Amino acid sequence: PQLELHDSAGALLDANDNWQDSLDSGEIMESGLAPSDPREAAILVRLSPGNYTAIISGVNNTTGIGLVESYTLDTSPSHAANISTRGQVGTGDEVLIGGFIVGGPTTKTILIRALGPSLGESGLAVLANPIVELHGSDGQLIAMNDDWASGSQQSEINATGLQPSDAQEAALIANIPAGNYTAIVQGADGGAGIGLVEIYDLDL
Repeated sequence: PQLELHDSAGALLDANDNWQDSLDSGEIMESGLAPSDPREAAILVRLSPGNYTAIISGVNNTTGIGLVESYTLDTSPSHAANISTRGQVGTGDEVLIGGFIVGGPTTKTILIRALGPSLGESGLAVLANPIVELHGSDGQLIAMNDDWASGSQQSEINATGLQPSDAQEAALIANIPAGNYTAIVQGADGGAGIGLVEIYDLDL
């Protein structure tokens, strides 16, 4: 894998292939989060508040399953208000996964969206009818949704102003304690295509 970091205007801020070749390799090692394989990529950067995109791709156009992670390394009060991942959703075990960690002593209210049809304007072969599931650290199912507009949380989701634009897309709201969580997107009836999973912090 190779990794690129872009700002909200699309400008390339940093890039890496083979993390040990990075000028920041020493700090990456000190963080305790260095990749275990020298062919994997890592970027260490200090960012101002804003929107950013990390793009993972294969060197020489190679393909396969990959994982991109974002960690906060300082004690600044700034934190991620929204994280999202776009990727190919296949059939069977080839789901789209968005993992996140909730810290702190109190519970947090989050909204998770799984989009597909509304991505069609970009000309992508999108996931026609996404389903989203929220799982805890031990894999237990906490909540799920298919077709947010007909779900029991429709009014609550509308009130956030973050409701999906297509009725076949999925969304759910959950109040969860500190811990590790996974949002999983798959296609209804075994559908496949490009999907987007988003996690929003509603307590800001």
